[in-house]
Amino acid sequence: MAMSGYWQGKRVLVTGGGGFIGRAVVRALGRNSVRDADIVVPRSQSCDLRVLSNCREAMRGCDTVIHLAAPTGSVAFSKAHPASQYRDCSLININVFEAAREAGVKKLIGVGNLLAYPAATPMPMQEAHVHDGRVADGYLGIALAKRQLIDLAEMYHREFAVPAVTVLGANAYGPGDHFAGAQAHVIPSTIVKCLRDEDLVVWGDGSATRDFLYVDDLADGILVAGERLEPAGLVNVGSGREVSIADLVHLIAKLCGFRRRIVFDASRGGGDRRMASTARASALCNFQPRVALEEGLRRTIEWYQRSLSTPAAS
Repeated sequence: MAMSGYWQGKRVLVTGGGGFIGRAVVRALGRNSVRDADIVVPRSQSCDLRVLSNCREAMRGCDTVIHLAAPTGSVAFSKAHPASQYRDCSLININVFEAAREAGVKKLIGVGNLLAYPAATPMPMQEAHVHDGRVADGYLGIALAKRQLIDLAEMYHREFAVPAVTVLGANAYGPGDHFAGAQAHVIPSTIVKCLRDEDLVVWGDGSATRDFLYVDDLADGILVAGERLEPAGLVNVGSGREVSIADLVHLIAKLCGFRRRIVFDASRGGGDRRMASTARASALCNFQPRVALEEGLRRTIEWYQRSLSTPAAS
């Protein structure tokens, strides 16, 4: 997206900046003329943000905060550990807001995701309905923690005039995503399976739908929302396109040259619809994604294939 000059000269704290989306945000800051020396990325190994003093130290000298840090895991982990996941996310969230208040930051951008919406939200999900019901049981802890960002922005702005806004992002994908282990979501895990010489078994009947957004588009959307939203504003950043898991899997299979059988295991359940309304992002932020799903998938597959042929650093 075209640079406005807004970010130039700012010193920006990016919590979670070492993660998949965080690295894309750091790249976007660089494209918007923020110097490497002015991008602060605390690492969880040495800076546990559940401790307020660590948040204060990380925020020292920063005028802008992009808050992405959150303990994540697989669906199975979220189902098994709702309380501990909510506890850890909430500690981080509250500490970041409190340290930002103390530091007098000029903008705090909390980044959540579409799990913050009620499980039964009408599609497409509109910002005005985010508090209209209970979140999905399978993501109870992390979903409530992401919704909490919206409430914290409102409360800290109302009482302390903290200039906080919230972005709810669609499902991010792209080069550099997690392709192994519990953190691998549907796109990278399907790519891995399509590059094996065996039948592809997909959990569910394929009817579930999702809103997938190329990670660099999401990062650009986060920055433009941070620039243009007034406190304590909320905006979805999504693709504006609803894609079924069945259509997604068949598209990935085609791009990978997959020739084996694709089996949908309906005993694992059907699915729900998840798609964000992008009307507010378009109207307030003039945000439009640039990378279509097929092109983004092609780039992601090519990146992963190159990574397989690149020797690991010793």
